[in-house]
Amino acid sequence: MQLVNELAVGCELGESVLWHPSAQCLWWTDIHGLTLYRFTPHSNQLTRFGVPERLTAFGFTSDPGRLIVSFASGIASYWPASSELQWHAKPEQGLAGQRFNDGRVDPAGRFWAGTMNEQQPDNASSALYRWRADCRRELSGLQISNGLCWSPDGATVYHADSPTRRITAYDFSAQGRFSNPRLFVETPEGAYPDGACTDSHGNLWSAHWGAGEVVCYSPLGDILTRVSLPVSQPSCVAFGGPDYRDLYVTSAWEGMSESQRLAEPRAGNVFVYRGFAQGRACDFYRP
Repeated sequence: MQLVNELAVGCELGESVLWHPSAQCLWWTDIHGLTLYRFTPHSNQLTRFGVPERLTAFGFTSDPGRLIVSFASGIASYWPASSELQWHAKPEQGLAGQRFNDGRVDPAGRFWAGTMNEQQPDNASSALYRWRADCRRELSGLQISNGLCWSPDGATVYHADSPTRRITAYDFSAQGRFSNPRLFVETPEGAYPDGACTDSHGNLWSAHWGAGEVVCYSPLGDILTRVSLPVSQPSCVAFGGPDYRDLYVTSAWEGMSESQRLAEPRAGNVFVYRGFAQGRACDFYRP
């Protein structure tokens, strides 16, 4: 994979990057920066939207102006252009230190979002929730829910619990239930699996926070390729572009000391790689 572009946005915590197939543009969030970004490559136009609280993950809907999102405190519909907001669920409201983190829309059009505890990230108090008509907890006892994505046929779902360095594969039912958990991969010390996506062949691409790389795994968990980045904290990945051969990678400078930031002046930027792999369209939320 070759680095072909870089968006110098300097996000404190860039995350949840997604390519919109019909609008041909890229969206992502800077969680701590309270900013939602949209980038249109053909016009080189970058648009910033302020958000009312930290926006951690989102999905597209059939209404082009509406997103289904997880804010730090709960799940909502959000219209970036007007700042209109409709809350749906706040299942962990009042729990000290808890906030939402990674999320994604599944092949059936349901929105999923997981949580973490910012005060005690290793206390296994977090969970993964599913939203459509109601809010249901699917997984519990998690530390930092992350890296949620599905195989192209929708039969397998992958989920990372980042501090444990483990990505788990599950069978995924039409009703949205997880079963038959098995270890997919365990990453090396210092490499924490963060945001992920699958490509058209079912390979899983995982951003390894702390290790400065994106790793591509086969459906059997074998390493197929590594993409080294000029920053140590890549946070999320998505394929995009007209042919889905551009790999977009968000990054972060969250938690870095002054000297670390001086050593990594490009931390927080979005990196664009191009190569042999081809992604696929993301799923849209369907109420």
